[in-house]
Amino acid sequence: MYAERLAREGFAALVFDAACQGESEGEPRGMENPFQRAEDVRSAVTYLTTRDDIDPDRIGALGICASGGYVPYAAQTDHRIRGVATVSAVDMGSVIREGLGRTQDPAILTGMLDRAAAARTAEARGAAPELVAWIPDNAEELMRTATGQFRETFEYYRTPRGHHPRAVQGWVLRSVDQLAQYDSYAMIRLISPRPLLMIAGSEAESAYFSREAIEQAAEPRELVVIDGATHIDLYDKDEHVTPAVAKLTEFFGRHLAG
Repeated sequence: MYAERLAREGFAALVFDAACQGESEGEPRGMENPFQRAEDVRSAVTYLTTRDDIDPDRIGALGICASGGYVPYAAQTDHRIRGVATVSAVDMGSVIREGLGRTQDPAILTGMLDRAAAARTAEARGAAPELVAWIPDNAEELMRTATGQFRETFEYYRTPRGHHPRAVQGWVLRSVDQLAQYDSYAMIRLISPRPLLMIAGSEAESAYFSREAIEQAAEPRELVVIDGATHIDLYDKDEHVTPAVAKLTEFFGRHLAG
């Protein structure tokens, strides 16, 4: 949705599937390696620099949800990215280590890392990679145990609203040990003096990621809060996406034009 809206505003917009996911190559399918995800962003920038219809000095990057962590992470050290924006940003490393809202029992991470280690050993001995669902198939189970944001996530990804047949609804288990050592925003100050814009919903349980990242970043930086929007609302609800796109259009137009 965001790429289509920005394209209508005159931007050339590239959307791509991460390695090991969607239509992109890579094995095992469903691998969520945050360092590879950042490399995917850099590779996309490299591809754009080869196109005759793209000015290599006017490339910006937008990340949504987990990519709102991966894009700034890549941009910290890739100076070809001249402007960085996020919507509903999430640091997946923090989510794995501490849970959303940082309320997770530390024993949960210990258990997940034990399982990831066992999965690596099993794969080395010939077992197929183990895929674990990050959104339960059972709506009743989710509604009983999950936070509001994860309920919204189910309603988006497990229904026709956001489901795609090539979307893997889980991760390879050994993704966990890679995610656990990853920090999206540890060096976010390195984006400066390039501009940073982060957009979050006022009702989003994930909004603290954007607030804290902006506090750590150096100027020029800007946090925009969309009133009344939750994390998932900013994916596709027109009343919230429209003001977000308007701000993105102004931001990229101001910093990438001429």
